[in-house]
Amino acid sequence: MQEKTTLEVIAPTVEEALAKGLKDLGLTAADVSFEVLDSGGKGFLGLGQRQVRIRLTVNGTEAEEAEKAEQVENKSAPAADEAPETPTDNKPAPVKKSTSSDPETDEPLLERAEEVVNKLLELMNLEAKATARYDDPDREGRKSVYVEVKGKDLGVLIGRRGKTIDAFQRIAALIVSKEMSRWVRLSIDVEGHRSRREEQLKQMAQKMAQQVAKSGRKQSLEPMPANERRIVHMSLQNSPDVVTNSSGEDPHRKVVIEPKI
Repeated sequence: MQEKTTLEVIAPTVEEALAKGLKDLGLTAADVSFEVLDSGGKGFLGLGQRQVRIRLTVNGTEAEEAEKAEQVENKSAPAADEAPETPTDNKPAPVKKSTSSDPETDEPLLERAEEVVNKLLELMNLEAKATARYDDPDREGRKSVYVEVKGKDLGVLIGRRGKTIDAFQRIAALIVSKEMSRWVRLSIDVEGHRSRREEQLKQMAQKMAQQVAKSGRKQSLEPMPANERRIVHMSLQNSPDVVTNSSGEDPHRKVVIEPKI
């Protein structure tokens, strides 16, 4: 396999280092992955400020990325479809779990999520503003931070088939998780793009479930990323007529809807 291109960047913050690296490479956030080599901090004897150092790696071919995604899902827990879409080389090191029993009281998390996303938007020279709140819990009772972005000319942030916003979301989640010392499930919506897509998926899931219940034969949906498969699973989790599971390997993994026995 051909060696991948990497670049190490030093800057006052992770956000600034990332923006500088992308500019030097002439690439977008969707084209690279990154890891924090030095998180910075106070200098010697508390004097000065040690800068952040990160390494950017240019993503490989689609075949290489598919192989990596397959390895990640094979090593994951049973609920792999509901895990964040985060490449293994970017995933933060194991961190301590939050001791807060009520995430609704964790206001610093919402504030920091807003700050990180707004800083990234500023570094991208986009006229936009982010606001954060807690999303509805999934079927395991876990909540994610929902960040809504509104502004002008944000099509560039969504990208073709939502690939740019997916990469933007992964980067923001990594930064917030590192600063909060625990993994944070982050969902970023730009001008209602994800909300519209979610509604489309729910409608499609319900329509397919009706067909399965009527015909008695299982149906497979189109291949989709884990976060979209999760929406389908949650949409049909209380159905009296059908059950869902996932089949195949990324990037061709899909939801299968079957009659409930």
